[in-house]
Amino acid sequence: MKLALLSCVGTLALGLSLAAPALAQAPAPAPAAPAAAKPADPARVVARVDGEPITEADLTTAAEDPALSLPGTDEAQKREVLIGYVIDLRLGARASKSAKIDAAPEFRRRLAYFGEKLLVDEYLERQTKAAVTPEAAQKVFDETVKDMKPEEEVHARHILTTEEADAKTAYARVKAGEDFAKVAAELSTDPGSKTDGGDLGFFTRDRMVAPFAEAAFKMQPNEVSEPVKSQFGWHVIQVVARRAKPVPVFAEMREQIDQYLVRKAQQDAVLALRKTGKVERVDAPAAAAPKP
Repeated sequence: MKLALLSCVGTLALGLSLAAPALAQAPAPAPAAPAAAKPADPARVVARVDGEPITEADLTTAAEDPALSLPGTDEAQKREVLIGYVIDLRLGARASKSAKIDAAPEFRRRLAYFGEKLLVDEYLERQTKAAVTPEAAQKVFDETVKDMKPEEEVHARHILTTEEADAKTAYARVKAGEDFAKVAAELSTDPGSKTDGGDLGFFTRDRMVAPFAEAAFKMQPNEVSEPVKSQFGWHVIQVVARRAKPVPVFAEMREQIDQYLVRKAQQDAVLALRKTGKVERVDAPAAAAPKP
C-alpha cells in the first residue's frame, strides 16, 4: 500500500492582520506565571472595550491564529500581546462597522466565503479525529508490511573518472595496496563523495544506475572492481559491507501513517458530501488544451 493520497481540502488559515504596528510594540515581559497555575476560567474578563468584555476564551481563540504563534516569546509576554491584539481588533472592527464597511456587498461575499471555509475546516477536523486512532494506524501498518521482504543493501565506495585510462590507474594503485579513500580523494571527479573517500553509504539496487548496481551487488566486502562504465563515466568500486535492509517497525512509520489517515479521512468526507448534495454545473467545463 502506498502511503500517499491526493490532498483534498487544505487546512484553513483564517488570520486577520490588523494594527500591525501596535503588535510590533509589545510591552516589556511581565513576570512569569507560576508553573503550577490553574487553567484560567474561559469566562474571566481580562479587559473591556467601551464596556464590551474581552475574556480568556477570546484570548484562546486569538492564540489559534497562525499569525500570532510568536515563537521564542515567553508565555507572559505572549499573553500581553494577545490582549493588545484583541483590543485593537475590537476597536478596528467597531470603526469598520461605523464606516459601513460590513454592509458592502463585496465584503459580505468575502465574509460568507471565509465563514464557510472555517466551517469546513472544523468539520474535517472532527471527521479526522474519529479516523486517526491507534487501532486504525496499526491496521494500516500491518497491511503495509505484511508482504515486505528484507531488501538487500550494499555499502560501497567508488572512484569516478572521465577517462578509462584514469580509472585503470586508480584500480592499479588500489590493487597495489594504496588506501582506497586516499586514491579517491586524489582522482575521483565525483564532488559528492570524493571528500569522504568515495563513500556512498548503504544503498539498494534500484538507487544506482544499472551498470554500477550490477557490479556492486555481485561483489563481496573488501573486493574492488575493475573499471565499470556508466553514463556518468568510469567507476572503480569497493564494497565495504552487505546487509539485509530491515522491515520498518511501527514506531518508525507512525507519523507517516497518521498523515495518511488524516488525508484519507478528509478525502472520504469530501467525496461523501459530493454524493449527498445535488450539484448542478451551469457553465460548460473548460475544454482541455490540445497536446502539442
